[in-house]
Amino acid sequence: MSNPERLIIFDTTLRDGEQSPGASMTREEKLRIAKALEKMRVDVIEAGFPIASTGDFDAVRAVAEAVSDSTVCGLARALEADIDRAGEALRGANSGRIHTFIATSPIHMQQKLRMAPDKVVEQAVWAVRHARNYTDDVEFSAEDAGRSDPEFLCRIFEAVIDAGATTINVPDTVGYAMPAQFGETIRQLMERIPNAHKAVFSVHCHNDLGLAVANSLSAVKNGARQVECTINGLGERAGNASLEEVVMAVRTRPDYFACDTALDATQIVPSSRLVSSITGFPVQPNKAIVGANAFAHESGIHQDGVLKSRETYEIMRAEDVGWSHNRMVMGKHSGRNAFRTRMQELDILFNSEEELNDVFRRFKELADKKHEIFDDDLRALVTDAGFRAEHERIKLISLKVCSETGETPHAGVVIAVDGEERSATALGGGPVDASFKAIESIIGSRVRLQLYSVNAITSGTDAQGEVTVRLEREGRIVNGQGADTDIVIASAKAYINAHNKLAQAPERAHPQQGDV
Repeated sequence: MSNPERLIIFDTTLRDGEQSPGASMTREEKLRIAKALEKMRVDVIEAGFPIASTGDFDAVRAVAEAVSDSTVCGLARALEADIDRAGEALRGANSGRIHTFIATSPIHMQQKLRMAPDKVVEQAVWAVRHARNYTDDVEFSAEDAGRSDPEFLCRIFEAVIDAGATTINVPDTVGYAMPAQFGETIRQLMERIPNAHKAVFSVHCHNDLGLAVANSLSAVKNGARQVECTINGLGERAGNASLEEVVMAVRTRPDYFACDTALDATQIVPSSRLVSSITGFPVQPNKAIVGANAFAHESGIHQDGVLKSRETYEIMRAEDVGWSHNRMVMGKHSGRNAFRTRMQELDILFNSEEELNDVFRRFKELADKKHEIFDDDLRALVTDAGFRAEHERIKLISLKVCSETGETPHAGVVIAVDGEERSATALGGGPVDASFKAIESIIGSRVRLQLYSVNAITSGTDAQGEVTVRLEREGRIVNGQGADTDIVIASAKAYINAHNKLAQAPERAHPQQGDV
């Protein structure tokens, strides 16, 4: 059915990844990430769950129409309405796939579906046949396969392959499996199912026990030829298998894995940073491949070894996954054309001259504060501009803070709410706390701050700080972001950005309606 030496990379950052609380993406943000995935040569991009809402349907359709080199996939439960909606969303795709699923574990069939096993098989077969009306590329997933009876998995997989499924996905939905056990399950399924050779076997592993990548690689070692994963391991609960770790493990150990991917690994770090900036989920410094310390050496022994021969302590080249010292030698005297050209080189395109002018103005303001402008600074400018431009009912006009040893910090803020300027002052445990309290006294939103995170975008004391705040109100969770060389101002921007998101109606329902 497929080239046994080719490992298909199925990226579900836009679907499963955004099921992380607070990580929901707008249509425009999904398009930016989809284009980055396409540039990275990801084989399949799962763009979303079209039935979830009108917003999710529109986002999947937009990605399907914008991407031409990767297959675009839409998720659908084994229900007629879901499959029809996915088929419609993918109508404009150059290459489209419908990914349909139904639960197969005893606990899910009994407690959630309330369906007998025979009925589950019947529904799965019907769903695959119905999906084939829209595309020949149909994937079937057995939700909670990790806790399903192997005999039942053999039965349902054989039936759906006969019905036309071309990819069979075996998800460890709750992160329950152990690597050796999971790999053996894949091997046995492929050996025991008579028509297994007619489909590509895939895995989708969750990271509840920290084993998602290990389980995925064990499955690959035992014959799976598609891995479903996400950038930075993003995903609900503890996340999914990390795309960068799976790809580089296979590529670094060709002696162990009899396959490789078609991925352009030099796009891994830029894609990682893009996803982190859009979702507000920072990458931990010691994260494999994409963490800031992934190729750093503190130990004198390690440093000496690397200087003599890189291979003594580095099993990969930093450049191979996209790490570089990209520095944009531009400043406040740089022109608009040079700015536009560099942005194009970074695959950042503007929808209008007005949008370009706005970001260029922000660039000029940053150049007055910061001597060296890095590519990551430019990406942050675009992200910050995008966040602030969307439905900006509340705007920061000015902020003044005072923090002095032995004195209680206080802040004075002026913000515009629907065009009307209002001001307030407040005391706090620190300048950021005082700023938030002053803003809250004007807005009166009664939110709960769940997360406050600060990241330096580049090195140096003049670096921009990127702040993420996560607010919760009445069960709804949003992330807000802000960037500035002044960390207190960046914090106020992020706090206001989150309030702007809360002030608008949700673009769509939270996508977590089915957990594959």
